[in-house]
Amino acid sequence: MSAIIRLRPLTAEAFAPFGDVLDTSGDPDKLINQGMCGRYHDRAKLDFADGRAGISLFKAKLRSLPMRLDLVERHPEGSQAFLPLDDAPFVVIVAPDLEGKPGLPIAFITHPGQGVNYHRGVWHGVLAPIAGNGLFAVVDRIGPGANLEEHWFDDPPQVIR
Repeated sequence: MSAIIRLRPLTAEAFAPFGDVLDTSGDPDKLINQGMCGRYHDRAKLDFADGRAGISLFKAKLRSLPMRLDLVERHPEGSQAFLPLDDAPFVVIVAPDLEGKPGLPIAFITHPGQGVNYHRGVWHGVLAPIAGNGLFAVVDRIGPGANLEEHWFDDPPQVIR
């Protein structure tokens, strides 16, 4: 029988072992543009073995819940940040590393306006918007060599609300 993974709210504390939550919670670090803009400064640890940071746009198809988690992936050469270009929630799935294989996945649901930055080498699910336009800005490593490992589950878990 496949495992059931229940969504939980995305918080910085719960997500810290896997990456950074990108949002505008709390007061801005500084005001700029004559006080008309709050800057939430340096919110993600971008980490690349080599290459450079690049910004790409991803257009993902909407998913529905319950959702079968067929695979997780990781990027050993660089972190990967996902910034939604609308205020719709998306599902964020991560798993601890257990001697080179993913452990039991954990699933989060974002609040409107939240993004995530997966740290280098963290097992994570594929992009899974459940509402909105599915459009994301992605900041990740651009460079030579393989930067993708996939793990397909023999008995895929189900992600539910």
